[in-house]
Amino acid sequence: MLKLLSTSCRQGRSGFPCSRFPDGAANGALEKSPLFRVIRSLRSYTGEKTLFRLTASFSSDSGEGDGDAAKSVDAKAVEEAEYASTGAEAEEAKASSAIVPTIPRPEDHLNVMVVPLPHRPLFPGFYMPVSIKDSKLLSALADNCKRSVTYAGAFLFKDEPGTDPSLVSGTETGKSIYEFKGQELFNRLHDIGTLAQISSIQGNEVYLLGHRRLRKTEMVDEEPLTVKVDHLKYIGEFTYGRLADFGAALSMANKLLCQQVLEELDVHRRLKLTLDLIKKEIEINKIQESIAKAIEEKISGEQRRYLLNEQLKAIKKDFIPLIQELGLETDDKTALSAKFRERIESKKDRCPPHVLQVFEEELAKLQLLEASSSEFNVTRNYLDWLTALPWGDYSDENFDVHNAQKILDEDHYGLSDVKERILEFIAVGKLRGTSHGKIICLSGPPGVGKTSIGRSIARALNRKFYRFSVGGLADVAEIKGHRRTYIGAMPGKVVQCLKSVGTANPLILIDEIDKLGRGHAGDPASALLELLDPEQNMNFLDHYLDVPIDLSKVLFVCTANVIETIPTPLLDRMEVIAIAGYITDEKMHIARDYLEKATREACGIKPEQVEVTAAALHELIENYCREAGVRNLQKQIEKIYRKIALQLVRKAISIETSAAASIQPGKLEQYNEPSKEDLIEDVDGSLSFEKSDSDPSSENVDAAATAESKNIANPEQIGETWEEVEMAEVDLSPDQTTRVGEQINSKVDEVIDIGEKAGGDTEVDKVVIDVSNLVDFVGKPVFHADRIYDQTPIGVVMGLAWTALGGSTLYIETTLVEQGEAKGVLHITGQLGDVMKESAQIAHTVARAILLEKVPENPFFANSKLHLHVPAGATPKDGPSAGCTMITSLLSLAIKKQVRKDLAMTGEVTLTGRILPIGGVKEKTIAARRSEVKTIIFPAANRRDFDELSDNVKEGLDVHFVDDYSKIFELAFGSIDSSKS
Repeated sequence: MLKLLSTSCRQGRSGFPCSRFPDGAANGALEKSPLFRVIRSLRSYTGEKTLFRLTASFSSDSGEGDGDAAKSVDAKAVEEAEYASTGAEAEEAKASSAIVPTIPRPEDHLNVMVVPLPHRPLFPGFYMPVSIKDSKLLSALADNCKRSVTYAGAFLFKDEPGTDPSLVSGTETGKSIYEFKGQELFNRLHDIGTLAQISSIQGNEVYLLGHRRLRKTEMVDEEPLTVKVDHLKYIGEFTYGRLADFGAALSMANKLLCQQVLEELDVHRRLKLTLDLIKKEIEINKIQESIAKAIEEKISGEQRRYLLNEQLKAIKKDFIPLIQELGLETDDKTALSAKFRERIESKKDRCPPHVLQVFEEELAKLQLLEASSSEFNVTRNYLDWLTALPWGDYSDENFDVHNAQKILDEDHYGLSDVKERILEFIAVGKLRGTSHGKIICLSGPPGVGKTSIGRSIARALNRKFYRFSVGGLADVAEIKGHRRTYIGAMPGKVVQCLKSVGTANPLILIDEIDKLGRGHAGDPASALLELLDPEQNMNFLDHYLDVPIDLSKVLFVCTANVIETIPTPLLDRMEVIAIAGYITDEKMHIARDYLEKATREACGIKPEQVEVTAAALHELIENYCREAGVRNLQKQIEKIYRKIALQLVRKAISIETSAAASIQPGKLEQYNEPSKEDLIEDVDGSLSFEKSDSDPSSENVDAAATAESKNIANPEQIGETWEEVEMAEVDLSPDQTTRVGEQINSKVDEVIDIGEKAGGDTEVDKVVIDVSNLVDFVGKPVFHADRIYDQTPIGVVMGLAWTALGGSTLYIETTLVEQGEAKGVLHITGQLGDVMKESAQIAHTVARAILLEKVPENPFFANSKLHLHVPAGATPKDGPSAGCTMITSLLSLAIKKQVRKDLAMTGEVTLTGRILPIGGVKEKTIAARRSEVKTIIFPAANRRDFDELSDNVKEGLDVHFVDDYSKIFELAFGSIDSSKS
C-alpha cells in the first residue's frame, strides 16, 4: 500500500502540481486523474462506503476563501452529499444534494463532548477504536447516540513536558488521562482535533470515524468535558489534503509528528510533512525487509541443515552395519560419535544430568574440530574416559555374615580379632543397606596378609577389587589427575580404577599409605583427604574429567606398616585394625594348610610324591623365618619344592633308563647324563633326552640302573650329592614348574607300567623332607636362638622390643669400666636414639636412688664408671619402653646379683619410679614365646591389651603387671643380703 501511495504521490506531482486548478476546471477532469482512479480503486477494494468520500469541491465553505462564486460549488450541497448517509452511493448523494437532510450536519455541532486520545490523533476519513475507562464519559456518549447526536471531538492528550513520546508506554498515558478532570484536562489536550462520528459502542470500546478538523476554543462543561469548537475548513485542494491525512495515518510515526500533520492546515506543507513521514517509513520498511529476509534465509538454512543432518543420521544408523559388513570405511568423526553415543545411551538413565550436559557439549565440539588438530585428540580422549566410566552401575553386595566368615577362614588362619572386626563391619552394612562411610586401615608388619585380607573383604562383599600403591608418591596428579591442557594428561588413580573394574562401588586398596612422599608437585596426603573423607568424596572432582564423581559408595581399605608416619588429619579419617603377626603355632598351620598346598599345586607335584615333616617346618620357622609375617616362609617353601621338582625330574629319567635296559638288555643304548643347560632347555621343551652313541659302556648304565632300583630316594647311591643337586637348581616360572610336574608324573607312570610289563617290582618312593636333610634344600640356618644366655650373667637383662617386622627380644648389658673416688659416670653405646639416651640417663638416676634405699652403705654408682650397651650395635634403636630394663641391668651390676632366669621385661620409668604403659603388647609377647621366656613383666596400664590376646598366645606365660619399680626389683632379684651387696 505504501508503494501505491508513493506512486500516487509521484503521479500527483507530475500531473497535478500543488496549486489551484485553472479557473473553469470541471469535476470531470479530476475524475479522470490517475490519483483519483487510485483512490477509487482503494475505495472499491476495501468495500468501505464512508472511508473515502472524495468530492469535486476544491474551495472552502462560504466565508472562508476568495469568495469567487463562479469558482466554487455549493459547499452545503457537497457536505450533504458527503455525509448524508453511510450506506448510500456517491451518485445517490449527488442526486439528493438538493434535499434538506433530517440528520444534523457536522458543521451544526459547535459544542462537542471530548474524547481524549492517548496514543495517536484521529485523521479525517479513518476509523479508530478507543478504549474509554471513564464510565461517566462512556454513558454520556451512549446517551447522545440514543438522541441521534453521534458526533464528538477527538483530541490527542499531551505528555508531560520534556518527555520523549517514543519512550512513553500506552498504559502509562491511558492511566494519566483519567486522572485529570475539567479545566486541567482541557489544558492537557492539543488545540487541534477531529470531529468524529461514533460508529458503534461495544462495551468500553468506542469506534470513531474522523470527519473534519476542529479547534477547541473554550470549555463549556467540566464532566464530562464539553468544549466549544471551530470547524476548520480545507484551504487548498481538497483531494491533496485527504491524501496527506491518509499517508500520515498509515505511518508508524510517533504521536507528536502525527499531531503536527493534523494541525497543519496548509495542504502544501502538510504534504511535505507527510512525505517526510512516508520516506522514513519506507526506509524503515526497507531495513525491516532486509532484516526479515536475512533472518528468513538464516532460518531456512538452519532448517535445511537440520533436516539434512537428521536424514544423514538416519541413513548412517541404518546403513553403517552394512557399510562395515562390506568392508567400506566410514568417517572417523562419525564413527567416534556413534561409539560415544552408544556408550552413553546404555547408561543414560543412571548418568547424572551434569555429565550428560558436558557430554553433549564435548561431542558437539568434536564434530566441529578437524581430525588433524591436537584439540581433536584431546576431546576424543576426554570423551573416551567420560563415557567409559560406570555412571550409576553398582554391583549387588552380599552381606551374608556366615558366607563372609567362611571366606575369611578359607583365606586366612588365625587373626580372630581382625576377622571379628570385619564381620562387625559387614553386619552394620547389612542393617544399613550399604557398607560405605568407613575407611579401614590395616596396620602391621610386612607379610602378615594385609593386602590379602582386603581382597578377602572384597570377595565376601561381592565387590570388585582394585589395588594401587602410594608408597613414595609425590605427585598430587596421581590422585586427582592432570589438567587436560597438559600433554599426556591422564585422570587420577581413582578414575582409572572405576574404568578398570566397571562398577561404581568397588573395594579400593590403597597400599603403603604410611610411605607417602612430598615433593614440588604438592602434598599427596592432603589430596587424599578429599578422596577418603566420607563427607567430601560424594563430589570428588578429578582435574582431568572436571565433573563431580560420587565416591561415597566406594569402600576404601588402606594398609600401613606403622601408623606413626601417617599424617594426623589423614589418620583421623581411618579406623585402624592392627595385625601384629603370627606365633610359631600359627605359622605351622599357615605353612601346612595354605603355603605348602599352593606351592605344591604351582609346581605340579602330587601330595603322595612329597612329605615335609612337622619337625622340618618347625625348624624352618624357628631358624630361617622368624619375622612376624609369612612372606619369607613362603619363599623358603617354594625353594624346597623347586629342588624337589628337580630331583623328581632326574629320578624319572633314571628310572626310564633302567626299565628300558631291563626289557632289552642286549641292545641297550647309552644315555648321557643331562647337563644343567640341557635340563633348562628341555624344561621349555618336551623334557626328552636323546641317546648318545658315543659311549659304548653299558655296564655303567646297568650299574646305575641297579643302584637306582635299589633306593631311588638316596642321592648318594646314584652318584650325586645334595650339594650337586643344589648347584643344579633351576628357577622355573609357575607355568614351567607345572609343566615339569605333569611330565614327571607321566614319566613315573610310564616307568611303573614298563616295570610291571617286565615283571619287575619297581616302585617310586616319596621325597621326605626332615630336619636331617633340610639344610640340603634351604642352606644353613639364618637365625640363631634369641637367647644368648641360658642364665643371664650379672649386669645383663632381657628386654622386649617392637620393630616393623614384629617383636623381638633385646639384651641390655652393663659393665664396670673402672672405679675411683667420684668417678661415677655412664657411657652409652648401641645406636640409641634420643629417647633411649634419655631413658638411660633417667635409669642411672633412678638406680642410684633405689640402691641408696636398698643398700645405703653401697657407694657403687658414685665411684664407678659404667658402660651400658644395647646389642646389636649396627641396628638403630629408639623408643620409650626400655627404662625398667636399663635400671635392672644397672642394679644387677651394683648388687652383684643375677636376675631371675627366664625373665623379660618392658616399660618406661619416671624419675619417681612409676612405670608407664608401652605399645606392641602382642608383638612383644610373641617375641618372648619365641625365646622360650616364661615370665614377663608388663606395665599395669597394659593389662587390658594383654587380656585381648588370643589364648594360644597367652598360654604357658607367667605375666606380672606392675605400676612401680619396687615390684620389678622384687621379681627380678627377690630378697637381697645388704652385707653381701
